[in-house]
Amino acid sequence: MTPAALQGRRALAARRWGFLALNLLTVAALGWGVANVFGAGGWSISDVVMTACFLLGAPWTVLGVWNALIGVFLLHGRRDGMALAAPHLAAGDGDAPLALRTAIAMTLCNEDPTRSFSKLVEMRRSLDETGQGGRFDIFVLSDTTDPEIASLEERLFERNRSLLGPNAAYRRRTRNTGFKAGNVRDFLQTLGRKHDFYLPLDSDSLMAGPTILRMQRIMEAFPRIGILQSLVVGAPATSFFARVFQFGMRHGMRSYTMGAAWWQGDCGPYWGHNALIRVAPFRRHCRLPVLPGKPPLGGHILSHDQLEAVLMRRAGYEVRVLPVETESWEENPPTLMDFTKRDLRWCQGNMQYWRLLGLRGLEPVSRFQIFAAIMMYVAAPAWMIMTIAAAARIVEGEVADIDVVLGITMFFIMFAVSLVPKLLGMLDTVLTPGAVARYGGPIRFLASGLVETLMSVLMAPVVAFRVSIFLVGLAFGKSIIWGAQNRDAYRLGWADAARGLWPQTLFGLGLSAVIVGALGWGGTVWAAPMLAGLSFAIPFAVATASPALGRLATRVGLCAIPDEIARPAPLVRTGYFDAAEQGVHAAELPRAA
Repeated sequence: MTPAALQGRRALAARRWGFLALNLLTVAALGWGVANVFGAGGWSISDVVMTACFLLGAPWTVLGVWNALIGVFLLHGRRDGMALAAPHLAAGDGDAPLALRTAIAMTLCNEDPTRSFSKLVEMRRSLDETGQGGRFDIFVLSDTTDPEIASLEERLFERNRSLLGPNAAYRRRTRNTGFKAGNVRDFLQTLGRKHDFYLPLDSDSLMAGPTILRMQRIMEAFPRIGILQSLVVGAPATSFFARVFQFGMRHGMRSYTMGAAWWQGDCGPYWGHNALIRVAPFRRHCRLPVLPGKPPLGGHILSHDQLEAVLMRRAGYEVRVLPVETESWEENPPTLMDFTKRDLRWCQGNMQYWRLLGLRGLEPVSRFQIFAAIMMYVAAPAWMIMTIAAAARIVEGEVADIDVVLGITMFFIMFAVSLVPKLLGMLDTVLTPGAVARYGGPIRFLASGLVETLMSVLMAPVVAFRVSIFLVGLAFGKSIIWGAQNRDAYRLGWADAARGLWPQTLFGLGLSAVIVGALGWGGTVWAAPMLAGLSFAIPFAVATASPALGRLATRVGLCAIPDEIARPAPLVRTGYFDAAEQGVHAAELPRAA
């Protein structure tokens, strides 16, 4: 059995081998089709490069497809689907009193703390309403270096101290050694040492008391679960970009996470926040190594969460996820610029994992998770190199020998494959009784799905190109600053957008000129999504950041999420709906991206 005796290891291994086989067979079939397209008239260097890049980038798209397919099948094709994917879930039901203590700790770093403290006050209120609030203590762990923001943090803590509970504490480090992971480790060695569990929160995190109690009951029922991750969803937003992005995440995450939980089992994910962690084994076994060499690839590890999860599993404790929507929220980036900046932070952190693939004693699935975290970002330059190689083939005039019918067929197949997880997320919503109504009804849900799909198609090449450029710079020592993130919607200026997205625009226009020159305007039809996304990246970023467009979408219910319809009390009391109701946006003035 697995350490928590939740599943048989042989049965879990059979699932994993089956999942691997499905993915390998799918990639092999797609690879065969691509090879027949590119190699129809003999193999040139461009053909070899394109096929190799396809085989490097396709597996991670296929992985998402099978996660979503299995998830939808478990949710709607099996009565025992939830028990198969999450056998620990039932232990959270009921109202048994808690026996152990939990430290709830929010990490801050140079961000406006006003809303963060309002979230902590609400969480204390929500926990007290359950009658179990005495089992929880709240802490604020600051790594803020800006004196003015630090002063505001201190004033807000003193003002809210009585509302945060009798044992609430605020602590700010003067040296930010080890970044967020170092902040947490210092806390667990001192203030949090005597607690049984630790609940990490980012500055934008919010959780309801019943959700936390449900998680703790599961952890108390299974002493060999070391980390229990909640399914985090986006809080209501008035930024158009954030609304569209979180709509896609909301309807797609349930089936995707369900499918992943089915085969990952005891080697589940940890996303760094809104999770419950068993303190003793975390302190003992999850200390992150300091990598040799200098940053950006050496020194302290930036992306701590996935590594801490595999270390917890290596220590003999399970890492599990709740593949169901609960009252566990975060905020999403308000603009394309903020989204890509956050993505590059994760990219830089994940690239440090190369040196950790050889860690001793890891479960095979854990080692694969580290590898997948790396390859998720390597896939971006693979697609870009494939695009450049295709353009080179056109310039060389080697187009006539391509099997046109098979090529068009493969294009539509790959385009469909990339959209399958989104479509399955929408299917899950349609098949769930009452779910479409929670998104505002069928017309709004369909319109929102079309808008989100279009935006995703246009955004994908922009993000992939920026990641590709960043990876090249990373190899030469270029690093991104892990500073504060923008949380509020704002009007993105044209100059700011141009400074960040001119490479995508130049590449897109150049690629369009090459295709038109060689094939005429008709040749751009099949590459239209990529060419449009790159060539119009600047106006796309400015338009999706428009406060006016965000207000309009909020008013008509476009890309609404269930929380906007049901309005859970924690979101109401923390003011998430105030701006929308008053027709006032958080920031009308331009802000540097």
